[in-house]
Parts: sequence; C-alpha cells; structure tokens
Amino acid sequence: ADLAPSTKTLLAGSQDLEAGHYGERNLHFGIREHAMGAVLNGLALHGGIRPYGATFLIFSDYMRPAVRLAALMKQPVIYIWTHDSIAQGEDGPTHQPVEQLLALRAIPNMTLLRPADANETAAAWRVALEHDGGPVGLALSRQKLPTLVGTAEKAPEGVRRGAYILAEAPGDPPQLVLLASGSEVQLIVAAQAELQRQGVQARVVSMPCWELFDEQVRDYRESVLPPKLPKLAVEAGTARGWRDYVGLEGDVIGLDRFGASAPGAIVLEKLGFSVDEVVRRARALLSL
Repeated sequence: ADLAPSTKTLLAGSQDLEAGHYGERNLHFGIREHAMGAVLNGLALHGGIRPYGATFLIFSDYMRPAVRLAALMKQPVIYIWTHDSIAQGEDGPTHQPVEQLLALRAIPNMTLLRPADANETAAAWRVALEHDGGPVGLALSRQKLPTLVGTAEKAPEGVRRGAYILAEAPGDPPQLVLLASGSEVQLIVAAQAELQRQGVQARVVSMPCWELFDEQVRDYRESVLPPKLPKLAVEAGTARGWRDYVGLEGDVIGLDRFGASAPGAIVLEKLGFSVDEVVRRARALLSL
C-alpha cells in the first residue's frame, strides 16, 4: 500500500507488476489498504501462490473487512504490519497503534504473531508459510531491536508453540513470571537482570502468538506459565486480553490511552515502558 520502502517488503529479484509485465511479483496498490486486502483474497482463492501484503499496523483498520473475509474463508493470506506500537514516535497518536493488536486477535481463524527479534521473525515467517487454516499477520517494529540471547536456539520451536521460556530465573526457582511480546521482550530481559541484582528471581517468557499458545496441551501451557506463580505481562498496546494469561492476581503494563508525539524512546518512557517501571510493578506483585 505505497509503503514498501518503509515496510522493507519489496521482492528484490522481481520488477513491478504492471500492464505488459504480468510475470512480475511486486504489485503497488497505492494508498488503498482495503483494496489490497481484497486482491490478496482473490490471489489466495485462485491458488498456486502464497500472497502477502504490507502496510503499517495502524492502517490494518482500513483493510479489516478484507482480513475478516480471509479468516471467514480460511484463506492463507499473509499480512506484514510494521510500525506496530507507540514507538512509532514522532508521527503522533493518529499513527500509533493501541487497540489494533487486540482487534486482530479477536478475529476467528486469524493468527497474529509479534516476534521479538530477527530470530523470532524468521521463525514467524516459517509459521506463516506453513499455516493453511486461515490468514496470518506479522506485527513488526519500526525501531531497531537487539538479537536476544537464546532466541537462535529456542525460537524455531518456541514461536511455533506461541510462547516459550526465553530465560529461566538465574537462581531457581522463579518467584514470578515476566511475559511480553515483540519489542517489549527486550525490556523484560533487562528487568530480569535488575530484579536479580535486587535478589528477586524472575522467569522471562516470550509470547509472540496467543492463538498458537492456546492450541498447546495444558501441560505445556502450565509448564511455561505455572498457575501458582504471579505474572506480569508487558505489551505496548491495550492491556485488554492479557488477563487471560496473568490471571486476576497478575498485572499488565499496557496502554489505556492513546499515544503522544515525541521520539519513540521518550514516548515509551513517559507511558510506563521502562525497566524501572517493570521492576517496580514486579516487586509490588510480590509485596516487596
């Protein structure tokens, strides 16, 4: 949808599909997200290819009716939605997603993955290519993210299961579980280290996909999120929905407001997405 340079989704080995050049694979839709979604549905229904389309996550609202139809028809369309949080920064609250992740997760037959780094993204792309029971969306960041320790070994299987233990409490057993998706996983990894310095043992769980995690057997789900351990979830979007995983006694660092116009790092800090805030809320869960 006219954003390929920003979403990094052009196929380098192909030219643009246009009149007289129908064998190419890059199709520019213009600023027409709904039409793009509808065309992707048609391509999937025709068969023989696996279509994907890309735009900013905030604009998924414009293509939502087509996404809903893809889910209703169980068509294997892939969506790449970038600029997925308030870390979008200077573009301001009109372009900063808040409720979009939850809205997409609410669609039946829709699978949404929000990977934490390059390794999880590669694993998520494999999941998308192998999935044939409905559409798959990848929610990706605008800002650069570090490659996290442990994802190279654990992400291929962990992403397929929807959630996995990225880092166990350094001094077993854990006193609580920190869980997050996407760009906030690096935040809870840093918070785990700070809590360890303060004598608090925290497990770090990366949870890129609710739908895949919900499909796992109960034993696996409880091995990742033990029922008796306090849980703190962190995601730079609405907190709604995370209560299913943290329980009534848990806590969620999320958004109950729209964003703000400022550099992304400042917006995140001002709205509570900092190591200090994660540590404070974790200690509060443990009444420390």
